[in-house]
Amino acid sequence: MTPAARLQMAIEILEGLERTAQPTDRFLKAWFRTRRFAGSKDRRAIAEQVFSVQRHRAHLAHRMGGDTPRALVIASLLETHEDAAALFSGGYGPPPLTDADRAAMAATQEPAPAWVLGEYPSWLEAELLRAFGDDLPQAMAALIPRAPTDLRINTLKATRDDVIAALSKDSIAAAPTPYAPHGVRIAGDVPNLSKSPLFESGAFEFQDEAAQIASHLCNAKPDMRVLDLAAGAGGKSLALAAAMQNTGEIVACDVRGEALFELEKRARRAGVTIIKTVALEHAAPEGAFDLVLVDVPCSGSGTWRRQPELRWRLTPARLAELTEIQDRLLDQAAGLTAPGGRLVYTTCSILPVENQDRAQAFLARHPGFAALALRENWPQNHDGTAPPGLSHDFRASPGLTGTDGFYCTAFRRV
Repeated sequence: MTPAARLQMAIEILEGLERTAQPTDRFLKAWFRTRRFAGSKDRRAIAEQVFSVQRHRAHLAHRMGGDTPRALVIASLLETHEDAAALFSGGYGPPPLTDADRAAMAATQEPAPAWVLGEYPSWLEAELLRAFGDDLPQAMAALIPRAPTDLRINTLKATRDDVIAALSKDSIAAAPTPYAPHGVRIAGDVPNLSKSPLFESGAFEFQDEAAQIASHLCNAKPDMRVLDLAAGAGGKSLALAAAMQNTGEIVACDVRGEALFELEKRARRAGVTIIKTVALEHAAPEGAFDLVLVDVPCSGSGTWRRQPELRWRLTPARLAELTEIQDRLLDQAAGLTAPGGRLVYTTCSILPVENQDRAQAFLARHPGFAALALRENWPQNHDGTAPPGLSHDFRASPGLTGTDGFYCTAFRRV
């Protein structure tokens, strides 16, 4: 494909993404599956263009005074000093520049407001200031670049040292994560590790270090009865099963049957036999549990490095809907926690309205629960330095911990 044809396809993909809720990476896979004429180099270049536009959407829209996919791509060319007129040439490329395009390109830019510099929706500024205060510019800058790839070693089948050694043999630069005791971080571009013999053998799972830390803070032990109330595809269920040495019981629930089917496949690969899946549209968890994990649906604001489209899809109405779901799941979890048991609440969000606010509201509704100080547990159960952001709760962000944004807090039923 010519550079112009690549640009036209990037514009078409960006237009398609405006009409779907699919993650960008999944949308791209489906798009290219039906367009076999795009070679591997073409696909890589187009994907990089699409992700770059989404990471810098506010700045690019400010540059052109508009946020249509065509305007955003033109602005991206101006940023790299490429000849937009030569690439917008018609044929297989985008239609030629219009007078309106040229006027926007030549217009004098007004000073960019803070939300443009930080690449976040303007309506979220007050909430983000609650989260980061004067550190907001640095915190938002850290959420723009591409995230590293973290792995969680499955200790039922492998050790961290063995996996790092095997990756090194394949010329993959890998090192231990700074805080999670079974994590590995891979620098630079990552080959398709999901097709590797290591992955197929169950030696590791893909999981950001913040989620690994949260799994450790659950303090799961062998022979416990554990409930993962919103398990999804089960990344944390699998981590808890390894911590429990595959003894005891984990009941993993979700409203999405396809996610639970994926968890069952992952459990077989990992050699985990203690997970029972429950599809919530057909059944409900029964009895009381020593540990209840509620990893709730949330804005995903902590994953903006991986899914930059999420920052532009979030709306005030959707955020309000999510907080209602979070409260409802916490209330359900409370009734399933055994006396003396632990309830752990987690999100992949950086927003206080989904994090501290929900925890405080839960305690106000449930006087039979008391907040736990997570920081006190870390030295007892883990070697090494405690991660930044760990005190009575755990608050992670790329600028603070080098991980995805994440929140974890815990309560004990008294």
